[in-house]
Amino acid sequence: MSMVPNAAAGVAPPASAGAARIAVIIPCYNEEVAIPKVVADFRAALPEAVIYVYDNNSQDRTAEVAREAGAVVRRETLQGKGNVIRRSFADVDADIYVLVDGDDTYDAAAAPELVALLRREGLDMVNGARVTQIEAAYRPGHRLGNRVLTGMVRTVFGDRISDMLSGYRVFSRRFVKSFPALAGGFETETEFTVHALDLRMPVGEVKTAYKDRPPGSTSKLRTYSDGVRILRTIVVLVKEERPLQFFSICGLFLAAAAILLGVPVVTDFVRTGLVPRLPTAVLATGLMLVAALSFACGLVLDSVARGRKEIKRLAYLSIPPAPPLP
Repeated sequence: MSMVPNAAAGVAPPASAGAARIAVIIPCYNEEVAIPKVVADFRAALPEAVIYVYDNNSQDRTAEVAREAGAVVRRETLQGKGNVIRRSFADVDADIYVLVDGDDTYDAAAAPELVALLRREGLDMVNGARVTQIEAAYRPGHRLGNRVLTGMVRTVFGDRISDMLSGYRVFSRRFVKSFPALAGGFETETEFTVHALDLRMPVGEVKTAYKDRPPGSTSKLRTYSDGVRILRTIVVLVKEERPLQFFSICGLFLAAAAILLGVPVVTDFVRTGLVPRLPTAVLATGLMLVAALSFACGLVLDSVARGRKEIKRLAYLSIPPAPPLP
């Protein structure tokens, strides 16, 4: 039986005993130039997989050429990569999920190695860490931003991923079906990393080649606005998953400001018995009260976050793992 009819129908090819069903998910927006080669390369690298291309309101022939290349084409009308991830993770049923961008910048030949590592080590996520000497593919500004944002996440959640913003990953079914998928855009990569690290899932990383886009293909990443959105996502995730740390830091800043403002007032009172700067005294007192409230909120929300984490962990454990390598 040929692979193309199965792929066109969205049905995985027959699997032998112990084999895993593999799905390759490719979010796309205006990738008519690149997507035929991406589909062909992944069909060659993972012939047993079903290739899903999710068209995200493309204005060109992305869906048509992807279908001609042998992919199962589906459509997500809510704009943004995060929305595509939410839809595809809900709809696609497989044991192993390969997620890759549709811009032909990632090395499809590395996919078998990533899948094998996930199955051999019983991992839930394998990250394809980008390696390239092509400046046009990975501009210095993007490289620096990735290091800064990745460093922030590693400091808070654990030092196990070196390229948090990579668009090339392999996931287990456990990961995919327990992933909340709350982001709407490119910040979804941050959610992947935090979800895995916060639940202490077994993860791995493989260095993979990264190249520039083919001629005629343009990047959808907006350096500054998407960078700000990713930074905001990190802050929100720290607040949600590490509330004691977040509110303790806020409380320390507020307490430090209150002390700086209050020390001169207290000094004047001790020396003269008067409070000549009453507004400053009121402000310092208010800041210290807010600092105390911040610490208290952190303690309460830490208990709530622990309960949420237990629920997420139970949901994760309720899903069977991927079949190991024979």
